[in-house]
Amino acid sequence: MKKIVILISGRGSNLSSILEAHSKKAWKATILKVISNRPDAFGIEIARGYGIPVEVIDHEKFLTRAEFDQALYAAVESLGTDLVVLAGFMRILPDFFVTHFSGRLMNIHPSLLPSFTGLRTHRQALDQGVKFHGATVHFVTNEMDVGPIIAQGVVPVQLNDTEESLSQRVLKIEHIIYVQAIEWFINDQIEIHEGIVSINPPSPQSFSIVGD
Repeated sequence: MKKIVILISGRGSNLSSILEAHSKKAWKATILKVISNRPDAFGIEIARGYGIPVEVIDHEKFLTRAEFDQALYAAVESLGTDLVVLAGFMRILPDFFVTHFSGRLMNIHPSLLPSFTGLRTHRQALDQGVKFHGATVHFVTNEMDVGPIIAQGVVPVQLNDTEESLSQRVLKIEHIIYVQAIEWFINDQIEIHEGIVSINPPSPQSFSIVGD
């Protein structure tokens, strides 16, 4: 049984889709704990609704960033964690944390990487006039938003789109690809060779939503 810890900071939209899949599918995995760095994160209530243990490690309670980083690392490592899932976790993890969990630290980014790294990706997409946008599940490395890509989801950009409408469309595909990527990890289907992820047995690593 794979042991999973999920880190959150906010509303818990991807957390909700992951916990729903975990409750409905016969995953050979246990979600040991949801950890939030914010005591007011709505995702905390979502986790409790599924009966998942919750721990709050409030970054504002620490005198230094390093102290928070060490506390978070100790909490995750003490559980014997096989996979750390970032589900809207809005803190940059320190190099030692990322290195220790290399190949076991998964994130989702709301763009088709390597395009539009950083923040406000939907605004960037609209400003550039791209016709397709989306989301990427990747392994985290010490360079932000450039880790090995596990899966991508594509959505159309419509002429009348706003950041909000595009965000909602991208969120739908996020829920699909994140659950799929975690399932591949649980089933030991992910292979990484020279920074390129493949799935064994072979399976499509791109998904799309047409229209909507």
